[in-house]
Amino acid sequence: MQTNTKTTGQRNVALDLLRVIAIFLVLWQHSSEYYYIGNNLSLITENAYTLGFFNSLSRICVPLFVMISGYFLLPMKTGTGTFFRKRFARILWPWIFFCIVYAVYYVFYRGDSLAACLLNIAHIPVNWGVEVGHLWYIYMLIGMYLLVPVLSPWVRNSSKREMQVYLGIWAATTFLPYIHLVWPLVWGECTWNVSPALYYFTGFGGYLVLGSYVRKYGHLSAFASLALLVAGYLATALVFNARIPYASGAVEAEIPWDFCAVNVAMMTYAMFSLVSHVKMDAGNRWARLITSISVCSYAIYLAHIMLLNFYHDLFDSSFASILVKIPLISVCTFVTTYVIVLLLARLPKSRYWLGVD
Repeated sequence: MQTNTKTTGQRNVALDLLRVIAIFLVLWQHSSEYYYIGNNLSLITENAYTLGFFNSLSRICVPLFVMISGYFLLPMKTGTGTFFRKRFARILWPWIFFCIVYAVYYVFYRGDSLAACLLNIAHIPVNWGVEVGHLWYIYMLIGMYLLVPVLSPWVRNSSKREMQVYLGIWAATTFLPYIHLVWPLVWGECTWNVSPALYYFTGFGGYLVLGSYVRKYGHLSAFASLALLVAGYLATALVFNARIPYASGAVEAEIPWDFCAVNVAMMTYAMFSLVSHVKMDAGNRWARLITSISVCSYAIYLAHIMLLNFYHDLFDSSFASILVKIPLISVCTFVTTYVIVLLLARLPKSRYWLGVD
């Protein structure tokens, strides 16, 4: 293990770079969904084999964000009330604003009626209002923030061995997507029990603790990180492609792409460690650009679907190969959304409704 990630000046450029990688991979993933998810979540098999190799790395996007949160937030450095006020004020107002924006956007983009628009806005307290799937992440993030005060005392006082035991149990649960293919019900799972044996160790909480563990005890060497990344990527791509003939739809095919599957966890930990080796002067122009994009990443996440749809509609019929279309849509969406967010950030009170600090 190496020493903790270095911080140059007031910014940790390596973590800013991780945010930039993560938000770009979000856009890459969403760009690819046009080409393997068909009607009623069917699987477009003629593209799926290519995407098994072209798209598997993008699944680390959300886990990277959660690891970064764990790195910064655990253990908690303020009182619980102060923590909740700061974190929820940063994410909730922009989220509500964009829920409303998307409800209005779909009036113009797909012809929703005014009544449907108003109903979608009224539905926001229930489940994000209009159906914009990427906003599921905010609910997960709220859950992680609620967990931070509970985990903080343990993280602060735990030994390295104790954290490793926790992460080892969590790692065992990352095999569940594959175990369930053989045994659908294990460790106490049944129709009347929603919390089997390792239920409380499953999910994104493991990434939260893993981020804190890296900060406290250091990251992998560059060689180990690269080896783990390649192994995780090959496992993800090959298993995805092997499952295509047996998948009844896109959701079933995505089992190897589960954010909390062992192969995705391997890639996430490896990428986090690998990028942690980056050393860059915070005053460097490239570091300033990376920091700027990092600061805008939440707003880019919230807003990008509108630009993604625009570029998909613009380029889809112009190119035959998805090997051209997906990178083109991703890069154009990334650059354009970033520039628009930068411009909007100049407006009054933008930090409250746009999510740029």
